[in-house]
Parts: sequence; structure tokens; C-alpha cells
Amino acid sequence: MIEPLIDPLTEPVIEPNAQATPFVRAMEPDEANIRQLVDAFYRRVDDDSLLGPIFARELAGRWDAHLAKMTTFWSSLVLGTKAYRGNVQEAHRPLGDIEPQHFARWLTLFLDTVNTRYEPAAAVLFMEPALRIAQSLQLSKFGWDYAIPDAQVDLLASLKRLRTGRSENESSAELPDRSRGEPFPAKLSGVESEES
Repeated sequence: MIEPLIDPLTEPVIEPNAQATPFVRAMEPDEANIRQLVDAFYRRVDDDSLLGPIFARELAGRWDAHLAKMTTFWSSLVLGTKAYRGNVQEAHRPLGDIEPQHFARWLTLFLDTVNTRYEPAAAVLFMEPALRIAQSLQLSKFGWDYAIPDAQVDLLASLKRLRTGRSENESSAELPDRSRGEPFPAKLSGVESEES
């Protein structure tokens, strides 16, 4: 006899005609939905066959503290709370067995989780920093000659265009045009210009 997969005494029974409340993506981040994002993302990480064992090993007995720290981290980045105190590079330096495929999987899971939980304008607030941090960690881990995957570079560029509303060929109005080879002012570069 096959045992039922769902125990009706411990599992909720979903009626076939029951109306499920649709999940509504958040229009903008706040402390509560950032905590929900972090919890949902790390549940996926824990269940992942590639990332799960690494996180289980590194966070054994410390999952709650890590989730709280990541909530503070993302709140600091996205909401500007400035409550996070830590060094991302140093936190990841002891992880000796991390390879490029780990970064790719982490980014895939994170970006997908963000995309399902936030409207596009809010999602960009998480996605762009995640890609920049991943790039920084990858270069630190694998060396400055490491080629960031094209898909990752392209996604970061598209997010920047989405955030700024400018194409890659458009220059920022805040930056002076130095296309004629003009030296940077001494106060910026520390090098005196010949005209000074």
C-alpha cells in the first residue's frame, strides 16, 4: 500500500475550488518586505544542490544571525539605513572552494527571487548592487584578469540603462567631457595640469 504524500492531520487541505490570494509584487522596498526577500532567497539557497551544502557548512548554527545580518545589509544598501557594519570582501575571503558556477547560481537565484517579489523599478534597486558586488567578489577571488561572464556584464548594463534612462552611448551630464584628452584637475587626480 502506498502511503499518502500529505498527512491530512498535519498538512492543510487545499480545496479544489478555494481561491488563493494572489501574490502581489511590492512597488517599493521596506524593512518588512526586505526581510521576506532575504528569508525567501535563503530558503532557495538552502534547498539548492550546488549552494546548499556550502551555506549549510559555513552557517551551521548561525542561520538566524546571518538572515538578520543580510536583512540589515540590504536595508542599508536599498533604503539607505546605514545600519550594516561589515566588510563584504573579508566575509567571503575564507570561502576557498567557491568557483564561477557558484556565483552564477547565487546570482540566478537572487535575481529571480527579487524579480518575483518586486515591481521592476524596485527590483533594480537590489539587482544592480548584487551584480556589482558579485563582480567585485569575482575579481577579488579569481584575479583581475578574470573575465566576468558576458551575460552578467550585459545584465548590469541593461539595469543601468533602466535605472538612468540613458543608453550606453549617452554620457552622463554630471561628468565633464574629457574626450579631447584634457587632463583631470589636480584636485581630483593629484596631478598638476600643465596649465597650472
